[in-house]
Amino acid sequence: MDRRIYGVATVLLLFLLPTLAFSLPQGQINSNSILVALLDSHYTEVAELVEKAMLLQTLENTVMNHNITIFAPRNEALERDLDPHFKRFLLEPGNLPSLQTLLMSHIVPTRITQPGSNPTRIKTLAPNHHLTMGSQNPNFSHWKVDSSRVTHPASVTRPDGVIHGIDSLLIPRAVQDAFNRRRSLTSIAAVKPEPAPEVDPRTHRLKKPAPPQKPGSSPALPIYDAMAPGPSLAPAPAPGPGGPRHHFNGERQVRDFIETLLHYGGYNEMADILVNLTSLATEMGRLVSEGYVLTVLAPNDEAMAKLTTDQLSEPGSPEQIMYYHLIPEYQTEESMYNAVRRFGKVRYDTLRLPHKVTAQEADGSVKFGHSDGSAYLFDPDIYTDGRISVQGIDGVLFPPREAEAGPATRAQPAKVVVKQRRVKLGKSCTGNSKDVKSQRNMKARLLEWLIEAAMGLVFPRFGDARFCPCGFGS
Repeated sequence: MDRRIYGVATVLLLFLLPTLAFSLPQGQINSNSILVALLDSHYTEVAELVEKAMLLQTLENTVMNHNITIFAPRNEALERDLDPHFKRFLLEPGNLPSLQTLLMSHIVPTRITQPGSNPTRIKTLAPNHHLTMGSQNPNFSHWKVDSSRVTHPASVTRPDGVIHGIDSLLIPRAVQDAFNRRRSLTSIAAVKPEPAPEVDPRTHRLKKPAPPQKPGSSPALPIYDAMAPGPSLAPAPAPGPGGPRHHFNGERQVRDFIETLLHYGGYNEMADILVNLTSLATEMGRLVSEGYVLTVLAPNDEAMAKLTTDQLSEPGSPEQIMYYHLIPEYQTEESMYNAVRRFGKVRYDTLRLPHKVTAQEADGSVKFGHSDGSAYLFDPDIYTDGRISVQGIDGVLFPPREAEAGPATRAQPAKVVVKQRRVKLGKSCTGNSKDVKSQRNMKARLLEWLIEAAMGLVFPRFGDARFCPCGFGS
């Protein structure tokens, strides 16, 4: 009887299985799936990104067809080790394809429990992306996936997949390029800026655009126009599009020469002023990136220790002191010594306008500055890379003091004493000899006429006017 009942039950079960299979919804995920295990695991950052990227349905369809292997980065790699700008870029709604590509590059459509003896390339769910997997020892205890190290192999295991824990995030090249294009604004620029056309006034035709400058050529603007303005002025405008810019990594070169100063020894104060006390290191890096060259006259620590508090306490005084030690030319110890040997004295421009630093030969070396505050070339060619030259000196240079003009005092005007001229008798003020003689003759004739007139009173014939000796009568 029991066998009949069991036989009937078996027959009924065989008839009901196809019906139950067709009645179940397609694509239903088992609770023991690797995707459910990922959402419930301690890889919370990856699980959150999978939900934000809306990849659950895609991964469910993948799991229904074959097993998968997930390389899950640890939470610290996504929270603290990841660049915040890059993480913000991934979470922007417009960058959803980049986030999906990033996550799909961590998933392999096969089950991998351990690597092979030789490095192999495996295809991921991301389009045109492969991972290189290999072991670092024959025991397969330490193995790597691209640049990441597998820290927790087989951390979560399920029938349809496995999760391996890795120590860092795997970033495909396509996502890196998208992030770099986003930062440079080339992918979102609506119109490429172009200069306005110019008309030649002689021919009344459009001028041909100037050919682009070769990489590494000297900048068109002088270095003083490229420098950042002072704190009292407005911020410097952003550089326009195009032009020979950023052909040199100025920040790396400035960092290298500052590290060279520290390793050389005796120039720690100079490096501290450039990096911590002022922002000159950043400005120098920007100038070198724009194509300018610099020669740094670096005072040693003994010279910097002689600076007083008054010399450094005024606002902007550290910058002004350092600007006087920056020459906008590339000079080495040999070039400066040859120049002073040939010309005697050479005046170099500095970044502290309008002051210049004077160099001359002294004791087989180069001497900078004037007699009161001079400094000798002490450590030549500490750092030379073709863009930045660092020359060590044994003193801090200051521009020569201009003659201080005192308060303007108005001088009392001297009294002009008119010297009275004493005219001798018989001379006129004019001093003409002919006039003097004629006046004398006239006086003599007048005197004679008066005498004759007086005598005419006695003798009438002398009273006639025509006998006037002066000629008044005729």
